[in-house]
Amino acid sequence: MSDSGFALFDTPIGPCGIAWRPAGLVGLQVPEPNEPAAQARLKRRFPDLAAAPPPPWVEEAIAAIRALLGGARIDLSGLPLDRSGIGAFETSVYREAQAVPPGRTTTYGEIATRLGDARQARAVGQALGRNPWPIVVPCHRVTAADGRTGGFSAPGGAETKLRLLEIEGALAVDSLPLFAPSV
Repeated sequence: MSDSGFALFDTPIGPCGIAWRPAGLVGLQVPEPNEPAAQARLKRRFPDLAAAPPPPWVEEAIAAIRALLGGARIDLSGLPLDRSGIGAFETSVYREAQAVPPGRTTTYGEIATRLGDARQARAVGQALGRNPWPIVVPCHRVTAADGRTGGFSAPGGAETKLRLLEIEGALAVDSLPLFAPSV
């Protein structure tokens, strides 16, 4: 076990990667086409980290992520994240995204509105595009206002986003923001 490092782990959607430091998780990645590609991407993203056996708290995070990707309704918002180097705006966007439960979606504009400026929807999308913790910070649950999926910067793009939403049961018409009942 190491205080810092990265590891690959199998999930129902393929091998994912996780990176950590003592302060928390520094990155997560969704599957690449194969394990060598996944390892190479982790090395590019975290050149100062090496492959290592995960400590118990990272093993617990891996188990929770596997369960979520297996269809369990698990809240990952309690996982420790190392937010060093993350700006205040991005941090606020990521916290809003983490508030969206599995099986539900929100829009870029709704997050911007909750942050105080509905005109910042594009900036919200850009922040989510830089999200170092996809799945843990569920940027896949954030869609465009017109019912489109919007972008997804992880490998596989929008197809991966749709697959994650399908696993979580968020593709039912009544769960998409365009069709959500008004409150």
